[in-house]
Amino acid sequence: MEQEDWIFHLTEVRKRLLIVVAWFVVTLSVGLYVSPRILRYMKSQPLVGEINWNVFSFTDGLMIYMKCAFLVALLFTVPVLLYQVWAFVRPGLTDAEAKSTLPYIPVSFALFIIGVSFSYWVVFPMMIRFMIRMNHTVGAVETYGIDRYFSFLFEVVFPMAIAFELPVVVLFLTRIGLLTPQRLKMTRKYAYVGLAIIGSCISPPDMISHLSVTVPLILLFEISVMVAGWQWRTMQESPANS
Repeated sequence: MEQEDWIFHLTEVRKRLLIVVAWFVVTLSVGLYVSPRILRYMKSQPLVGEINWNVFSFTDGLMIYMKCAFLVALLFTVPVLLYQVWAFVRPGLTDAEAKSTLPYIPVSFALFIIGVSFSYWVVFPMMIRFMIRMNHTVGAVETYGIDRYFSFLFEVVFPMAIAFELPVVVLFLTRIGLLTPQRLKMTRKYAYVGLAIIGSCISPPDMISHLSVTVPLILLFEISVMVAGWQWRTMQESPANS
């Protein structure tokens, strides 16, 4: 019976992985088709004035094209992956647990998209403006390579997007009992210091830019505390805890 259970679980995992891989291949094909349009749109809608994208090797354009297609596929595969993970563990959950954990998938995806949008439209332009000012200060001639431009873009956008997952992470840790509202309130001042350090690392070293990044992070933490408090009260009032 034990061996049959292992075979059943491995078969289920294989099925779920095949679904994810198939979806990734489909979205990668879509990404390969739309990537030139995405890149041309980004070029035609400069965030901070006109910046020429130069290539310094024959493969620069191809690599950016493939990275863009891969990121499109990854972005739209993550929700499917999360759902397949949830569907795999669903038989081991109660109806109440399944109902309460399913919303994590669209919420986490929505927060990631919000984080990408905020960092691309707000944080990244501030970083570019600061770097351009610094280059002018030292009298440098600006020639930007497309590879370094997008590498810098990813280094700014994705850490911020991941930081926007904070409410979901806190809510999940509260759900499994590792965090309580009391613990969150006790660690608030340390969290503020940590978020301020993170904000200073991913923002230009001027006060306005620093506040523009740190304040949203602190607001996310406070939203996390509020949602965790609501989740904790709901858990305490549930029949299982009465």
